[in-house]
Amino acid sequence: MRVAAGRATIRPVTATVLIVDDHAGFRRLARALLEAEGFDVVGEAADGAGAVALARALSPEVVLLDVALPDTDGFAVCEELHAGAAVPAVVLTSSRDARSFRRRLQGSRARGFIPKSELSGAALAALIR
Repeated sequence: MRVAAGRATIRPVTATVLIVDDHAGFRRLARALLEAEGFDVVGEAADGAGAVALARALSPEVVLLDVALPDTDGFAVCEELHAGAAVPAVVLTSSRDARSFRRRLQGSRARGFIPKSELSGAALAALIR
């Protein structure tokens, strides 16, 4: 933590992020929001197969992963990512509330869950610290 002029300020988190969502509009919004808050978005994928391939190729530190994908679900992708050599921090997201996934979230290896409507750099940083 840095201290400036008597006030404590928190240095921004700088982490590489892969955004996985089947909606291009959400990917654009998430990229703009996260980059504005200091994250380095290194790639985007629209489905689970693309997510796994890009995660292996790019080795992001964080994967922001939609729960509902056209070819699989985020929970299965999370498990597959954890089987690799370089394991990113996986944060699940959805337009649905976390209560919809309570049991699956408890058994998941994901770092946590952020509703799409609450996505922010601060929320993501809190889960990956």
